[in-house]
Amino acid sequence: MRKVLSFAVVLSMSLAGYSQTTPEKPLARPTAGQLEWQDMEMEMFLCFDPCTWQNREYDDHSTPLDKINPDQLDTDQWVRVAVSMGAKQVLFVAKHTGGFCWWQTDTTDYSVKETPWRDGKGDVMKDLSESCRKAGLKLGIYLSPQDDHYGAKTSGRCDTPEKQAVYDRVYRQQLTELLTRYGTISEVWNDGGLVVPAEDILKEHASGAMIFQGKSATIRWVGNEDGRAPYPAWNAVSREAWQRGATAADGDPDGEIWLPNEVDTVNVSPHFWFWNSSPKRKLRSLDELMDCYYKSVGHGAVLLLNQTPDRSGRIPEADAEQAAAFGAEVQRRFGRSLAETSGTGPELELDLGKSMKVDHIVIMEDIREGERVREYVVEGRVGTEWKSIAQGKALGHKKIDRLDEAVEVSAVRLRCTLSEGIPQLRKLAVYNTEASR
Repeated sequence: MRKVLSFAVVLSMSLAGYSQTTPEKPLARPTAGQLEWQDMEMEMFLCFDPCTWQNREYDDHSTPLDKINPDQLDTDQWVRVAVSMGAKQVLFVAKHTGGFCWWQTDTTDYSVKETPWRDGKGDVMKDLSESCRKAGLKLGIYLSPQDDHYGAKTSGRCDTPEKQAVYDRVYRQQLTELLTRYGTISEVWNDGGLVVPAEDILKEHASGAMIFQGKSATIRWVGNEDGRAPYPAWNAVSREAWQRGATAADGDPDGEIWLPNEVDTVNVSPHFWFWNSSPKRKLRSLDELMDCYYKSVGHGAVLLLNQTPDRSGRIPEADAEQAAAFGAEVQRRFGRSLAETSGTGPELELDLGKSMKVDHIVIMEDIREGERVREYVVEGRVGTEWKSIAQGKALGHKKIDRLDEAVEVSAVRLRCTLSEGIPQLRKLAVYNTEASR
């Protein structure tokens, strides 16, 4: 049951510039799995496919399978890169749109079985699941509904009922193999949606997994591949938006369905998901990656940053070094706050004990109770006066306010000036990163 403020408390808050209403219906709330997923904040995408040998983004089936032999493939190295980046999960492209499968599937001859790598007996999913388990990382899978080898188009749609029936059996078996052979799978990507009936398989074998798109979706695509979520990026959507396939543009704090945003992007420019030998391929700068962090994690979303092995099967050293530098910079800036607190109610004050320079504010709601805060202002105490230093709308899982320049304050005060119900604040923290705008 939602708490209702007494008239006296509402009146005093109203006089202080606070407006709190009691919603007509309960706010959407996350499941335990969604809470755990949002707390990860960062994941690592792993895109690897025959198109890696073609300098393409989509496999055109021009590479003979006897030419695919990533003889230095090392999933422990992949996982080390993920850990250095600060990722809590690896999402592996087990099958992309061309239909090539990196595990010992019984469904197709277009797979790792037909390559010389480990005499056709290698299983990247097996190796990667063991590497993730050793490092304490979660593992997700991208199983493309589109499959050009079987003639299945976007969402797994085929041209005739006969072909559809064949592909439905194939896809369902592939999904079952991936969900039953390699331990717990924490996320399943149905890129472009899914028309193959698979809800029963997901319910039986991956009931706790986050599902990207499709009829069982529990998370949503942000709507771009630039590495940014819009602001505000509300966590809830309407039931209608959920059913048709919502993006961040459909965010509605009063929506019935909790469906948080995932921000997927690449580590290079131009926009290559798969390794490419083009001389135009350049790593994005640390500043660019940090900008992605601010506009994804800092807007309450989860960042899914791609790393891709080359034809040897290893993530190139320069890419690995860049990932580690990014993880180190996030940790340098936000690994330890100057001070922090939590609390309940429309106003939360953090006394720093002395005057300090502050250039970042991090605020988190306790989203177990839904997304309640709709407008807020952050004030710093300069001398004896309170001065506004940041403001916004959504807080959600996390909001990072990066100040234009550092301010010297002895206290920080968060005022939630508009909310649905009583604000539940998990964290108010201040930092001096020496990286203001």
